[in-house]
Amino acid sequence: MILIAGLLFCINFNSLSVYSHLADSEILEDKDFWYSHARASIERTLHHKQNTQQAKNVVVFVGDGMGINTITASRIYKAGEFGKLSFEQFPHVALMKTYSVNKQVPDSASTATALFCGVKANHHTAGVDARVKAEDCEASLSEDSKVDSIITWAQKAGKHTGFVTTTRVTHATPSALYAHVASRKWECDDRMPPLATHHCKDIARQMVEDEPGKNIRVIMGGGRQCMVTNSSFSPRDPEDVWSCKRKDGKDLVQEWALDKTRRGYSYKYVTHTEELSMVNVDNTDFLLGIFANGHTKMNVDRDKTQTGTPSLEQMTSTALRMLMKNKQGFLLVVEGGLIDFAHHRGKARRALDETLNLDHAVENTMAILEQHGILDDTLVLVTADHDHGLSISGYPDRGNDIYGIAMPSRIDNVPFTTLTYATGSKDNYQYSRHGSGLIREDPSKMDYTSFDYYQQAGILNNEVAHGGGDVPVYATGPMAHLFHGVQEQNYVAFAVAYAARIGPYSNAGSLASGSPVMFVLTLTLCWCLLHKGFHLT
Repeated sequence: MILIAGLLFCINFNSLSVYSHLADSEILEDKDFWYSHARASIERTLHHKQNTQQAKNVVVFVGDGMGINTITASRIYKAGEFGKLSFEQFPHVALMKTYSVNKQVPDSASTATALFCGVKANHHTAGVDARVKAEDCEASLSEDSKVDSIITWAQKAGKHTGFVTTTRVTHATPSALYAHVASRKWECDDRMPPLATHHCKDIARQMVEDEPGKNIRVIMGGGRQCMVTNSSFSPRDPEDVWSCKRKDGKDLVQEWALDKTRRGYSYKYVTHTEELSMVNVDNTDFLLGIFANGHTKMNVDRDKTQTGTPSLEQMTSTALRMLMKNKQGFLLVVEGGLIDFAHHRGKARRALDETLNLDHAVENTMAILEQHGILDDTLVLVTADHDHGLSISGYPDRGNDIYGIAMPSRIDNVPFTTLTYATGSKDNYQYSRHGSGLIREDPSKMDYTSFDYYQQAGILNNEVAHGGGDVPVYATGPMAHLFHGVQEQNYVAFAVAYAARIGPYSNAGSLASGSPVMFVLTLTLCWCLLHKGFHLT
């Protein structure tokens, strides 16, 4: 019993998959097994000590579209049912409600505004409050409707800031860190209405020209065609037809560099893996890495040569080395943005593969923080902006391939896979006419393990739509215990601010002021002041 409990204790702490052993029936999962596992978990919980010190550093990982089912399926993909992703070992977890001001099921711009700015917003808007409706340029110009992000709060506290993403750096999620826009589509001038171009700045310009964007020390991702007029395209780096193309004659990469020169800062602009690996962080104040015209390619397609695109892990590692130089600390946001893109296309294996890439970046980050002796000073969060329409169903056997066949339908006897989508495009809506009815295609006759297999969907749509379920936030480090229960999504920004003493909590005094003891003393004082017969002298 003790041996089994010790084994389970070590396994859970070292992210090792035990399922390969279980599959061989080396361990009988009888009541002794589960009693031992539960007791080991209780022991870990009882011995966990809360870190109540101030967070000098903050790292926020966002898996775009990484809802609970995506996390569960990725866990099984990586380590079996009994395994864990690296961030699932964090001691504190909360659930976030993701609805926006005007939608039950949100988009990434409104959820990013909640996550990073502490304010829920309208669909398709970023960095503004509910007074700004989608496409309303004039309303977005009001200073009263603009909301600051954790990036702004951190910069005002003297911290260095950065963000890295596998999407365009001007895309919906990162845009809320630095921009105030009435439409997420306004990544450059090409997608803005004529009237709006005369009064409102596009997202790319705000990132380069305005605060806090121009003060962000590290920016990495895709999106060159949003920043540079007449950006060149090639089979290796094609045009992103989903995005805008800059047409106003501006070269914002050049403007970014000129701004740093005028202010007396050293900088590096990099476009591929080798250039990134050669950056000397000790003599570089600002780093801009733009690796594609549109989003970077998914990891399965990524050019992994030295002249290709760096992985999310590589970008994150360099960003950390850049930012940790600052004695006053740093704030870094890391987005695994292609999880969402893969889900929208209805390709579940790609979505799970991108989730594991984010998991690797988290694991590597924890190792770097420990190596540099700043793990206990750093609040690390892993969360999602919203859920997606992925389903796990069908009663498959334990150990079944997560991409495999779950069972035949009990109605028409046609098999279906464990992973399916609620909605999907014509590629996912796999039905053929049979007389006057429709017959679902048999996935067992297809290569359902392929990265390019389209999971079947129940409702025909133009793409897989977002899900409206709550999303988790996993937390470790200083004040991580603030993340508990079921919260509104805007809670995250305020919890970060409280932990790091920035923004609304920059003058909060001692962190202990929020302790139960102080609460009781305050309550007692109030009671005394109100109590009949109590007089001040």
